[in-house]
Amino acid sequence: MKTAELRRFGAFVARNTKGYFKNKFNFFLSLITPLILLVLFVTFLRNVYIESFRAAFPEGFAVDPRLLNGVVGAWLMSSILSVSSVTVAFSSNIIMVEDKVNGCINDFRVAPVRGTTISVGYFVSNFLVTLLVMLAVMLIGHIYLAAVGWYISVADTFMMIVDVVLGVLFGTLLAGVVESFISSQGGMSAVSVLVSSMYGFISGAYMPLSSFSSGLRSFIGLLPGTYGMNILRNRYMSGYIDAMADAGLPAEAIDGIKTGFDMKLEVFGADVSLGAAYGILLGACAVLLAAYIAIVIIKNRRLHKKSGNGKARSAA
Repeated sequence: MKTAELRRFGAFVARNTKGYFKNKFNFFLSLITPLILLVLFVTFLRNVYIESFRAAFPEGFAVDPRLLNGVVGAWLMSSILSVSSVTVAFSSNIIMVEDKVNGCINDFRVAPVRGTTISVGYFVSNFLVTLLVMLAVMLIGHIYLAAVGWYISVADTFMMIVDVVLGVLFGTLLAGVVESFISSQGGMSAVSVLVSSMYGFISGAYMPLSSFSSGLRSFIGLLPGTYGMNILRNRYMSGYIDAMADAGLPAEAIDGIKTGFDMKLEVFGADVSLGAAYGILLGACAVLLAAYIAIVIIKNRRLHKKSGNGKARSAA
C-alpha cells in the first residue's frame, strides 16, 4: 500500500471509529448485552450458580466464601466476554450500514480511494471499536472479581487479553461477512437483535452445555463460538479450581466441576483439548477472512463493471 493510500486508510479508520463513539446511543446499544447479563447475574442468578457449585462439593466440605463467589464471577465473566465479542461486533458495525443508507459510500467510491481500502477500513474500525468496548467490560469485570475474590495469575490475565482479541477477531469477521449484505437500518436492527438474543444460547454461554441433551450438545459443538467460550472458561476459572484443589477438594469433584461448567468439552464422544479449541477458532477465523476477502473482490469487480458501462453509455 502506497504512502498516500495508507494515509487515506488511516483517516478512514479514524473517521469511522470517532463517528461511532460520538453517537452515545450507538455506544450504549453495543453495551446492552453485557449490561443485561451483569444485571441478571447480580439480581437473580448469582445465588443459583453458587448453589450449583456447592452441589458439586462433597458433603461437609467447606470452602472460602471469597473463593466460591470468585469462581461464580469468573464463570460469569467468561460468558459475558465470549458472547459480547460477537454481539458488540454486530452492533458496532452500524457505521458501515449507515454509510450505505445515507449515500456516503457513493461519495467514497467516486473519491480517489480504492474499494479495498474502504472495505478493510470498515473492518479495522469495527475491530478497534469492539476491542475497546470489550476491554472496558473486562476492566469492570476484573474490578468486581477483585472485590469478591481474586485467584487469577498474571500469566492468565495476560492470556485473557489475547483470548479476547481472538474472540473479537472472530466476531468482527463474522459481522463483516453477514452485514456486507445488509443495506438498511431495519435489516441491521433485525440482525443485531437476532444475534444478541440467540448467540449466547447456541454458544453455551448462558447455560452450561451439560444441562443440554446430548444431541443439542453435539450440534453446539459444531459452532466455532463454542470454543471461544471454552477457552475463556479455562482461562478465568483455572486459578479458582487450583485453589479448590489446594483446599482439599477431591479430584473427582474437580473433574465434575470442569465437565459441568464447560471447562472440559466433549463433542461426539471425544474430549476437546484447549489446544484443539484454539485451532478450531483460528480455523474459523481463517475461513471467515477468506469469505470476507472474496466478498470484497466480487463487489469491487461489480462496481468497476458498472462504472465502465456507465462511461461507455456516456461516450455513446
